Formats: sequence, structure tokens, C-alpha cells
Amino acid sequence: MSSRSLRGTRLGSLSMETDEGVLAAPRQEAVYDCPNGHTIVLPFSVEADVPAVWECRCGASALLRDHERPEEKPGKPVRTHWDMLLERRSEEELQVLLDQRLALLRAGKLHQRRNL
Repeated sequence: MSSRSLRGTRLGSLSMETDEGVLAAPRQEAVYDCPNGHTIVLPFSVEADVPAVWECRCGASALLRDHERPEEKPGKPVRTHWDMLLERRSEEELQVLLDQRLALLRAGKLHQRRNL
């Protein structure tokens, strides 16, 4: 059986392709300046749209060198769970439901869940 085993490289461990004759796509370097003093240099394709703002590793927004900061787009206000609940029920309906559940709980018809 051992004489019939396959010899060679492990599956997926090595590629038989080489880098001969392969040309890299043309690139441009974009330099971003962080307000905290960091400089970020990123390669982009010549055909790519380079963003004016890039997030720095420190969390600040780095600006593309020799560019002005773009205007902020107005964002949607954050919807809370309470806002979504009020889309389905009015506060009066919620008060009635709360009163019903409290009455059942006090009457002993509902069991309190214990967190383990």
C-alpha cells in the first residue's frame, strides 16, 4: 500500500504559480494626515476614486493631503427601542398592558423568572 501512495506537496499548501510575467496594476499613493499627527500612506488603483477622509488607527478622521474636508451629510437620528415601540402602540395601550401584567403577577398567575 505504501508504494501506491501519492508523493508531492500537500493539498493547498503551495502554489505552483510564479510571479514571472505578471504585471502589477498601475497604482497611486494617497497620503492622509491625521489631526493627531499621524501620516497614513495607502496605495490605490489609478482607476479608483480616492476617498477624501480615511479613518486613522487612533480613531480620528484623517484628511487627504492638499484637500479640504467635505461637508458632513445629515445623518438619520438614532431610533431607540422606545421609538420603535411607540410606532406600534400608544402610551395609553402600553399602560393598560402593564397594568394587566402587574395584576396577573400580583395574583400569582405569572411566575417570575429566575436568572441563573
